[in-house]
Amino acid sequence: MKAWDIFSYTPPGFPGPHPAVIISHPDRVARKPVVSILACSSHRAGRPADTNEVILDKADGLDWPTLCFCDIFYSVPKADLRDQRGHVTEERRLEIIRTINRSNGWV
Repeated sequence: MKAWDIFSYTPPGFPGPHPAVIISHPDRVARKPVVSILACSSHRAGRPADTNEVILDKADGLDWPTLCFCDIFYSVPKADLRDQRGHVTEERRLEIIRTINRSNGWV
């Protein structure tokens, strides 16, 4: 498990798993039981990404274009992340970082 990996995660109260991107620093991922993630839609993206979203797809290991929500982070136990689904490409990592910064007013 490492930063930018995509795993399945079932948020509390949700009926099933959603893709989740690990965004914690590699040292945290290696040493701590809790990591930060971005949640993604479990359905095929049927629209373009909003300003707070990035679309991940087959290049990242997902089955179809999927919205990744960059304006909210979740802290979750690593043990709750199941079944690695992919790894975010370098190009998309930069897009996610820019979108996180813009969505939170950090730029």
